[in-house]
Amino acid sequence: MRIGVDVGGTNTDAVIMDGQRVLTTHKTPTTAGLSDGITAAIGTVLSQSGIDAADIDQVMIGTTHFTNAFVERRGLLPVGILRIALPSSRGVLPLSDWPEGIAKAVGGQHHLIQGGYRFDGHVADELDEAAVASAARVVRDAGLRTVAITGLFSPVNADMELRAREIVLNEAPDLAVTLSSKIGRMGILERENAAVMNASLAELSHQVVGSFESALKRLNISAPFFISQNDGTLMSAATVEKYPVLTFASGPTNSMRGAAYLSGLKDALIVDVGGTTTDIGMLVNGFPRESSLTVRIGGVRTNFRMPDVLALGLGGGSLVAATDSGILIGPQSLGYRLTHEALAFGGQTLCATDLAVASGYADIGDRSRVASVPEGTVAAGIERIHKVVADGVDRMKANAEPVPLVLVGGGSVLIRDDIPGTSETIVPKHAGVANAIGASIAQVSGETDRVFAYEATGREAAMETAVREAKAQAVEMGADAESLEVLDVEEMPLAYMPGGAVRIRVKVAGDLASASPPTPNQCGG
Repeated sequence: MRIGVDVGGTNTDAVIMDGQRVLTTHKTPTTAGLSDGITAAIGTVLSQSGIDAADIDQVMIGTTHFTNAFVERRGLLPVGILRIALPSSRGVLPLSDWPEGIAKAVGGQHHLIQGGYRFDGHVADELDEAAVASAARVVRDAGLRTVAITGLFSPVNADMELRAREIVLNEAPDLAVTLSSKIGRMGILERENAAVMNASLAELSHQVVGSFESALKRLNISAPFFISQNDGTLMSAATVEKYPVLTFASGPTNSMRGAAYLSGLKDALIVDVGGTTTDIGMLVNGFPRESSLTVRIGGVRTNFRMPDVLALGLGGGSLVAATDSGILIGPQSLGYRLTHEALAFGGQTLCATDLAVASGYADIGDRSRVASVPEGTVAAGIERIHKVVADGVDRMKANAEPVPLVLVGGGSVLIRDDIPGTSETIVPKHAGVANAIGASIAQVSGETDRVFAYEATGREAAMETAVREAKAQAVEMGADAESLEVLDVEEMPLAYMPGGAVRIRVKVAGDLASASPPTPNQCGG
């Protein structure tokens, strides 16, 4: 028995899975206190199913809390930044390209230190250990509680980052330390940004994981719990406390994984319509297509793995307004207030859900309450909703060939007509809680992203090493070694580097060590 939970900005969804079957689901408004909403959602599905808390084997939770906190600059710590890259990186200082508000919130102080590697892992400059110790003392004496350490080419060789962490903790044992090599890929500035973002969430991560633990304890659930990360796979609670930034965008990936499971499709367009936003992405081999571009979060450039998702300001709670240029829908939304303030529920605010109810194809609330909405407004609004989604689908498609579209999310009732460029529209059973189902069936992944010199190692040996490292990382995260499969391999020759340099990225995934693998599209209710 597994419980999947997704804590979104509007709703908290929960589902109980018995092997391959969906037993029961529940959707409830997200609460200000995380543990309260989770307790209510899980408590309800336990009660509805008659399942005893002692029979639950695992709990999987997805949350947007860390993403929202960073974007909203809420609960962030100032960070001590140690960059091990002198003399080559003196020209661009840490946080140089950050928006002023966020830079001010997290920019405690920075220290540039001699050291770093070449692209092939050989030493470029020896680590200045005395400078690291001095920086640690300055950070400690300034009252900072978290540090981000970034080294030149540390994804290839992390030894200097590891040694720097050892020195820092020797000087200041209570500091939370983030190593960039554990988070980002090649590209020192973007990787440093990701490490600083992660370090700024050090205190919040303890609070959020504590809230999850508290909720499960209140429900007498003693099963281990895992948290979704942004590639659609799982991390242990202990790992999330160290690397909360890896949960960014886990909400859309959960929905996409859930959509794949419910529809039985491995390659399709996914449109997830929530209460506030619509997320559009592509499934490739059952997992979200990863972005090949630098991703900005809150205006900050990063290079850790992120799904290629287009977020649109359209959802069930999106406000509707008549303007001189036509009907405007969103991006402002009623959010969790939808069931109280929308016209169809007795409120006074016209939103996108009201248009679907007034048009007669959504059976939600009380249709008589939207009878006064002008027919022209309803027709123009419905047309606008479909145009926004159609434009988003067109932007996400890789070619002109029609592809299946899987429609999920609580706001999926907004879509009535076929979307141009798609071969069919599938709304699977339990589409409204696809995100929670995606969390419940998530696997564990591992990834290698580093540069090899083929002239020195040979291609076959380099590839074997990359796969072995990715599998070792997955096992460390809790995967069953026997279930691991290679999902993706990328080779990128680096013509500007000597020695037949090639950047290799390998991604593997497998089941949790104690979990039985679910089979797609076998979802009895």
